[in-house]
Amino acid sequence: MKKILFATTALIATAGVAAADVSFGGYGRFGLFYDEGNEAKETRLEQRFRLNITATAESDAGVEFGGRIRLQSDEKSTGGAAGSGPGAAGFWVSTGGFRLDLGNTSDVLDSGDIVSFYGNGVGLTAFVEQSDAFGGDANGFGSGNPDRQTVKARYTVGDFTAAVSFTEESEDAAVDLEDHWSYYQIGFAYDFGVVSAGIVYGDRDSDRAAFDLLEDTSYWIIGVSGELGQLSYNLTVGEDDLVDEVAYGLSVAYDVSSATTLTAVVADSGVDSLDEVYGVGFKHSLGGGVSLRGGVGQETDGDTLADLGIRFDF
Repeated sequence: MKKILFATTALIATAGVAAADVSFGGYGRFGLFYDEGNEAKETRLEQRFRLNITATAESDAGVEFGGRIRLQSDEKSTGGAAGSGPGAAGFWVSTGGFRLDLGNTSDVLDSGDIVSFYGNGVGLTAFVEQSDAFGGDANGFGSGNPDRQTVKARYTVGDFTAAVSFTEESEDAAVDLEDHWSYYQIGFAYDFGVVSAGIVYGDRDSDRAAFDLLEDTSYWIIGVSGELGQLSYNLTVGEDDLVDEVAYGLSVAYDVSSATTLTAVVADSGVDSLDEVYGVGFKHSLGGGVSLRGGVGQETDGDTLADLGIRFDF
């Protein structure tokens, strides 16, 4: 991540006020993507360029205030490409072990503060992840303009972390289905050293009569992660009232060498009509933040997916 320090005349003239710290970071990737179920274009050029712009300032009392926006371009599943952003901003305030996030920001589950929800993704695009079989809400920061905003508070003391978030309901009738309900999440985690464990509970609510089915529906997920020599692992087990089946996800990463890592994912929703999710992939570092990545796997619809390409981080 590259940083540029801006010290304006106004800041210099104001005693006790620190200069603003503005940083730019992100990644680019390009390659090929195969989707057996995409009848319009099974094989396509894969591309993404993501740029995050982050600004922070610190008060005399040592409280940090920050915000960020994102610009991004991606390929289209039918061919071509398009860009988005800068979208809505996400903001935060932090001091000591406490941090408050609000706006275009992650909820507890998406943030990874409590459990590693996504785990080790497979391939260039992480097209298979251990979260793919679980139905709980997980919304995060992006380059678009979200129809719902989120407020999240996190507190860490020693090896213990607690977090809570609330995501509002949209009153716009034209938004996506899932934006018509609000939900809160609360979670607790503890790092035992060789292994860390956490639990997240979520509860939905909606003021719309059409979504009475969602009234008081809830979900829970337990996550365990750790390392065994060159092998790292993430395991999640959870249940959603809307599905009423226990889902699980397991992902592992094995360092073959200092440059090469193999990844594998398996996940199942417990629903008979949905296929098991699985995939294997690799990442080989070329140095300087550049890596060759690829993988092959299957999603819940039973279709085979695969990708191969280059990613560079900056």
